[in-house]
Amino acid sequence: MGIVVLGTVALDSVKTPFGKREKMLGGSAAHFSMSARLFTKVNLVAVVGKDFPCEYIDFLERKGIILTSLIRSQGSTFKWEGQYEGDLNTAQTLNTELGVLSDFKPVISEEERRIKYIFLANVDPDIQRHLLEKMRSPKLIGLDSMNFWIHHKRNSLLRLMKMVDIFVANDQEARSLSGETNLVKAAKWLCSRGPKIVLIKKGEHGVLLLSEKFIFSLPAYPTEKVIDPTGAGDTFAGGFMGYLARAGKANTMNLRKAIAYGTVAASFNVEDFGMNRTAHLSMRDLNKRLAEFKKHILF
Repeated sequence: MGIVVLGTVALDSVKTPFGKREKMLGGSAAHFSMSARLFTKVNLVAVVGKDFPCEYIDFLERKGIILTSLIRSQGSTFKWEGQYEGDLNTAQTLNTELGVLSDFKPVISEEERRIKYIFLANVDPDIQRHLLEKMRSPKLIGLDSMNFWIHHKRNSLLRLMKMVDIFVANDQEARSLSGETNLVKAAKWLCSRGPKIVLIKKGEHGVLLLSEKFIFSLPAYPTEKVIDPTGAGDTFAGGFMGYLARAGKANTMNLRKAIAYGTVAASFNVEDFGMNRTAHLSMRDLNKRLAEFKKHILF
């Protein structure tokens, strides 16, 4: 079936109570791809600079990610530096360098334009719209964003929301964009702006899905080993959208299963720095943990 993901491929420097890593492979599209690849072919659309390590490109290709539309441009790669303290729920951004991302215009092949499943991972909403307008008759479109774009490009984001089927946000982003403190009210407000389905990620407290037809909530997988949460939300989205692309239909049952797979995928992501854990995942790993997860949530 296949899926197109647009987002960032970055060099991340992260500090947590468990150590520090510099210039790891990161970015919304890269983390998304690490889980989505387990379900379907992933076509990654992004830009990197001349300083982007060739070993990272080789790594993505070995994982089966299709890099036809990964552009290597003059200038420096998008870089993010952050740290986590306390309960590790919130990252403190120390430095951001947009680099080549500041004037990025996605370019995709004719074959990729025909792919029916699209995920617009966190990046400038104007860039997301530019990509979306190139696609031919998509079947399911997912959208993610972040507080930076909510604050600086709110109107662009709201216009884009009218064009998508699924909107994904964490609890802070949902409250900020909607102005509602109650998450159910926030989800309903977001749904009223265009998306048929709204997913609100609540970190260690799980995820809330709201649509016109039903509301569904699932707790996070109970893991004691939380080393680095960077990219967990993108990993969740990859598992979620990857499953829907493989299933071929976003009905109630498939949405529930997709949330469960996304939740389990994210639980692996937090267990080590960067993609150290998700890079080695298999469907067998996901299914085994999903079976364990069911024991915790059923009675």
